[in-house]
Amino acid sequence: MADIKITKTAEPKTKPADQNALGFGKIFTDHMFLMNYDEGQGWHDPRIVPYGPIPMDPASLCLHYGQEVFEGLKAYRTKSGKIQLFRPEKNMERLNVSNERLCIPEIDEELALEAVKALVKLDEDWIPTAEGTSLYIRPFIFAVDPFVGVHPAKQLIFCIILSPVGAYYPDGINPIKIYVEQKYVRAVAGGTGYTKAGANYAISLKAQEEAGKEGFVQVLWLDGIERKYIEEVGAMNVFFIIGDEVVTPSLRGSILSGITRMSCIELLRSLGYTVNERPLSIDEIISASENGKLTEAFGTGTAAVISPIGQLKYGDRTFNINDGKIGAVSQKLYDTLTGIQWGEIEDKQGWTVTVD
Repeated sequence: MADIKITKTAEPKTKPADQNALGFGKIFTDHMFLMNYDEGQGWHDPRIVPYGPIPMDPASLCLHYGQEVFEGLKAYRTKSGKIQLFRPEKNMERLNVSNERLCIPEIDEELALEAVKALVKLDEDWIPTAEGTSLYIRPFIFAVDPFVGVHPAKQLIFCIILSPVGAYYPDGINPIKIYVEQKYVRAVAGGTGYTKAGANYAISLKAQEEAGKEGFVQVLWLDGIERKYIEEVGAMNVFFIIGDEVVTPSLRGSILSGITRMSCIELLRSLGYTVNERPLSIDEIISASENGKLTEAFGTGTAAVISPIGQLKYGDRTFNINDGKIGAVSQKLYDTLTGIQWGEIEDKQGWTVTVD
């Protein structure tokens, strides 16, 4: 494995004084990881340098044709002072899945994980300690060939940056209201919906903006062909509890294979719940709501972990779920996952990785 060269900053930043006012993705640490790719040489020169601007040619491919992918994970400081990551190897595996679809050369997953750990260790003083806070980790890869023409990149940069982030639920978990999108399409099988490509999120902005104007926090996407099957909620996977069955849409090439989603499925099955990954139509959800069988719904993702859904709007109809309150299953998942992540519950699954 290649050595990672470290150049420490000569001008450390002032760390935020109020850890309860961190927000999300607004503050960045002293250092970042960089590695270059050049055709014929491969990935090379892994290094940690002071955080700062990255020089780019105005003709860089990523700026014109969107050849870019990313990941998102967190580092947690336990009460004993230990730093740990949650299933980071899965993020690196998924990064290569995105790379393959976007014609980006595969990265060495072990080196990428070592880079994450080295960067987190160097900037460990930035990891907040207030309840519910963490250090967000953003690996991303983008094409920098100075060429205005559509072709797979021959020059790329792999970068990792860190951001101390506040508690997602500073005032407790409040179920969100979501709007079922019927006009716009996010992804279709055969496209890039299953990857973490920046373009996927740009495509979602218009629907998110319009939903926000109507007072809804998130958009629930339907499939792009028949406009009837549930896919994702905004930047999260989604689960519904119908009777004694926990249902989440199956991965059919247009849905992101979420690591929190995966963890929820494994946890629920270990607890004896019936969990099915299958096509789930909006009509089935409406019918289950009307006959009282829809008892809970929640989104899953790195940022919120579990985001309970209290209200669903489809067309002119509004459906309340569990009286707008968090359900017992959602609460159990949130408590268990965050307990493992912050080291308050024994990690029987071997999901956490310590940063030494």
